[in-house]
Amino acid sequence: MWERIKHIIIKEFIQMFRDPKMRVVMFVSPLVQVVLMSFAVSTDVKKVPAAVYDQDNSKESRQLIRDFEGSRYFVIRAHIDDDAEQKMLIDTSTVKAVIRIQHGFSKDVLSKQAASVQLIVDGTDSNTAAIILQYASRIAEQYSQRIRQLPPQILLSSSGRSGGVDLRSRAWFNENLESRNFFVPGVIALVVLVVTLILSAMTIVKEKELGTIEQLMVSPLRPMELIIGKLVPYGVVGMVDIFLITLLSVAVFHVPLRGSLFLMFVSSCLFLLTTLGLGLFISTCSNTQQEALMSMFFIAQPMVLLSGFVFPVANMPGAVQLLTVINPLKYFLVIVRGIFLKNSGVDVLWPQMLALFILGTGIIILSAMQFRKRLG
Repeated sequence: MWERIKHIIIKEFIQMFRDPKMRVVMFVSPLVQVVLMSFAVSTDVKKVPAAVYDQDNSKESRQLIRDFEGSRYFVIRAHIDDDAEQKMLIDTSTVKAVIRIQHGFSKDVLSKQAASVQLIVDGTDSNTAAIILQYASRIAEQYSQRIRQLPPQILLSSSGRSGGVDLRSRAWFNENLESRNFFVPGVIALVVLVVTLILSAMTIVKEKELGTIEQLMVSPLRPMELIIGKLVPYGVVGMVDIFLITLLSVAVFHVPLRGSLFLMFVSSCLFLLTTLGLGLFISTCSNTQQEALMSMFFIAQPMVLLSGFVFPVANMPGAVQLLTVINPLKYFLVIVRGIFLKNSGVDVLWPQMLALFILGTGIIILSAMQFRKRLG
């Protein structure tokens, strides 16, 4: 048995490395994708282009504008003086926010009355708009605390004054709240999913198109032996890709890797069991490589959307959350982010690892049954 499997593995390795284009797809393409996606995928909002509509034009209003300019969140791109220009800047997306200071702002400030400032935000992207509003509220609050002496019993600060509320926040695992530390480990899982699905989806169907599937059918190989011999080389390629991408993430993007590399290796093997098995199942059900490729993308896209890569699974409707139960990418994202950022161990990640093992084993068995059916 193992001798027959060994020859299939050697044959697959020879076929893979014979084509220079295939070597690029296996090793160069994943690294390029990680670099591009790691730079592109980010929810951090910095240097928001803004305009100022200062109708008061006083010392106090100019100080507030300097506070906005001095922060790392806003970049003042224009000073405007009429509503038409404000509308044009927002409509053309030249600016994302307009800081509008009404007449009488300085009078209200000096008389210690509530001075109102209007912030007009482009709400096309609701997430970005909400973050901009939080930034502006923080700057306005700091400005207010500096120019007004609030009674101690209602002062919200961290100065330790009597009667105040001493609020001190601390973020664990991602201290600087950088979205890159959250997304890059997810990019690792995403790239490996696509690459291994493509490679394994081409295995059996390629033999059909070349006309060599009949030779395999009359050989003494059993279906499971053929499947193992076909998948092991692509599993090795997947592990090499994971190692290279992890090294790139730590060395170039400085994503902290706090957990166990051995646990990362074991979890990756379980994830590859599911992706390679799914690709093989697609290959056994397809008659042409084009059909297999289209089926792969049809399956991969919902897997990414329902994995929690961008949108939290907890925010999805209940019926949709039920579909994520059979999504291996969801479990691997929890594992890889836990290992990278939280130093999570088996005691925390065992439910996800068990789910990957069950899904992977089930998919492999299903692929073997489908392959045996097609041979029959």
